[in-house]
Amino acid sequence: MNLEMLWVFALLAACVAAFIANRPRMDVVAITAMLALVVSGVLEVNEALAGFSEPSVILIAAFFIIGEGLVRTGVAYRVGDWLIRTAGSSETRLLVLLMLAVAGLGSVMSSTGVVAIFIPVALSVANRIGASPGRLMMPLAFAALISGMLTLVGTPPNLVVSSELERNGFEGFAFFDFTPAGLAVLAVGVAYMLVARRWLADKPDPKPERNGRRRRLRELAEDYRLLNRVRRMMVAQGSPMIGHTLGELQLRASHGANIIAIERQRQFGRIMLTTSANREILAGDILLVDFTCPAGNIERFTTDMRLQDRVFKNDYFTDMSRELGLAEVTLPPGSTLIGRSILELRMRSQRGINVMGVRRNGQPLEDDILREKLKMGDTLLIAGTWKAIRLLHTQPQNFLVLTLPAEIDEAAPAASRAPHALLALAITVGLMISGSVPNVIAALIGCLLMGALRCLDLNSAYRSIHWQSLILIIGMLPFATALQKTGGIDVIVSALLGLTGEASPRAVMAVLFVLTAVVGLFISNTATAVLMAPIGIGLAQQLGASPYPFAMTVALAASAAFMTPVSSPVNTLVLGPGHYRFTDFVRIGVPFTLIVLVICVVLLPVLFPP
Repeated sequence: MNLEMLWVFALLAACVAAFIANRPRMDVVAITAMLALVVSGVLEVNEALAGFSEPSVILIAAFFIIGEGLVRTGVAYRVGDWLIRTAGSSETRLLVLLMLAVAGLGSVMSSTGVVAIFIPVALSVANRIGASPGRLMMPLAFAALISGMLTLVGTPPNLVVSSELERNGFEGFAFFDFTPAGLAVLAVGVAYMLVARRWLADKPDPKPERNGRRRRLRELAEDYRLLNRVRRMMVAQGSPMIGHTLGELQLRASHGANIIAIERQRQFGRIMLTTSANREILAGDILLVDFTCPAGNIERFTTDMRLQDRVFKNDYFTDMSRELGLAEVTLPPGSTLIGRSILELRMRSQRGINVMGVRRNGQPLEDDILREKLKMGDTLLIAGTWKAIRLLHTQPQNFLVLTLPAEIDEAAPAASRAPHALLALAITVGLMISGSVPNVIAALIGCLLMGALRCLDLNSAYRSIHWQSLILIIGMLPFATALQKTGGIDVIVSALLGLTGEASPRAVMAVLFVLTAVVGLFISNTATAVLMAPIGIGLAQQLGASPYPFAMTVALAASAAFMTPVSSPVNTLVLGPGHYRFTDFVRIGVPFTLIVLVICVVLLPVLFPP
C-alpha cells in the first residue's frame, strides 16, 4: 500500500465512523471528505466536483419532484382510499393489498413518503377490522424497502450502481431491468409476511390517548354538534336555483341553508368548487348544505328548490377531507370582526370560508348564530378548502388559528390535476422504456410536464428535493475515483477473492451481498451503494464474469435494510405505530434478508448470463 491509498482508507473509515455517530450530518461529512481529497492532492478539483454533473444525481432530484406531484394531486392518497374500500374485513386481504400498493407506488416515488402516507391508512383499516397495528406496520415497511428493487428509479442506490457501470464502460441498467428480481422478492415477501405476522404478538397501544395528539375533523364536528346538520343534495332539472349565483340566492339569510361546497362534473370526474358569491348554480351540481333551520323547513326548502338527496359513504367530515376541512379560530383583541354578526362579515364572498359554529365560554351557541354579535374570545369553527384555511395564518390581526385537524397533512392541494399527474408519469416512464432520450432527459421532461399541467408549483418542486441525500451522493462519489486512482479497489477485490478462494461466482456474489448488507446497517443505503458498486464491478472483472449480476447484487443488498429499525428511515417510521422492539426487526428481518440473498444468488446469473 502507498501513502495515498492509506490516506484514502483512513478518510473513508473516519466518514463511516461519523455516519454511525450521526455527527455531524452525513452531507457535511461527505463534503468535508471531498475537500480533504482535493487538499491532500489525491484528486484534482474537476475530479472531486464531478458529482455535481453526474446524471444520476439529476435523475434522483427529478424523481423527488415527480413523486411530489403524485402526492399533491392526491394520487397516492387515492390508492389508500381504494385500499380501504377493497380490503373489507379481511386482515389477509388487507396485508396483501397493502404490500402491493406500497411497493407499486414506491417504485416511482420516495418510499419514505409512501410509508408516511400509508401509516394512517393502515391504522384506520386495522382499527376498523379489529387487527393489531403490529401485524401490519412491519409488512408496510418491508414492502417500501422492496419497492426500491422494482425499477431503476425505485431508490437512489439503483441509479448510483447504474452510473458506476457506465463509468466503467458498460451500458447502464434499463428502467425495468430490476423488475424480475424485484417481483420475485415481492412475491416471496408477501408470502413470508403472511406467515411471519403471527410472530408479531398483538401489542396494545400503551397510551391510546397521547397528550398533544392532533384532533380529527370528526372530533371538531362533534364539539360543535354538526354531525347531523350537513346534507349532500343534487340540483335537479327545473330547479329555480339554476342560473343564479349564490350571492343572488342569499340562501343562508332567507332559508338557513349554508352552501359549503359544490361538486361539479368535469371530463375526468367530479371536482370540488369553492362557494364564492359569484358562483353560478348549474343543473346536476351536488351541493354540500349545512342546515341551521328546523327540520320541517328543510323538507320544504328541498322540495321547493327541487333538490335530491345524495348519501355520504360515511359522513361529510370523512368523505370530503381531501378537499375540504375545518379549523378552529379565535378573535384576538382588536379584531375587526368583534361586534359584527356572521351575516355582516360576508366571510364566504371575501375569504372563501364558511362559519359553521360559534363557542362562547366553552359552550356552542345553538340559537341563530347568523345574527349573533361576535365577542372577543369567541371561538369560531370555519369550513372551507384547505388552501383558504391556510390563508388565515396570514391575517393574525383578525384570526388566531387554534386547531388545525390532522387531516390537513393528508390534503391534496391539486386534487383535480390527478389525471394530469398520471399522464406526466406515463410519458416519463414511456420515454425511459423506449430509450428515445437519455433517462435524465426523460425525467426532466416529466418535471416540466408536472409544472406545465399545474400538478405542483416551483416552490413545492424545490422543497420536495431531499438535498441532504443529493449532497451525500455528490460528496461520496469522489471516493470511488480516489480508490481507483490509488489502487484501493484492487486491494479490496484481491482481499475478497482471497477470502473466497476458488469459489464459484455465485459464492462470491453471496459474500458481496453479505458485505453490502452489513455495511448498510451502519450507513445510508446510498452511501453504501457508492462505496460497494466499484468493488462489485471489480470483482466481476477479476473473475471474468458479467458485471451486471454483481452490480445488481450491490443494489439489492443496499435496499435489503430489513434487519434493524434504524437501518432505514421507513423502519424507523413504523417503530412507534407498530409498538415494536428492536428485537422484533431482528427476528423477522434477518431470516428475510437471507431469503433475499438466496433469490439474488440463484436468479441474477440467470437474468444476466455471461
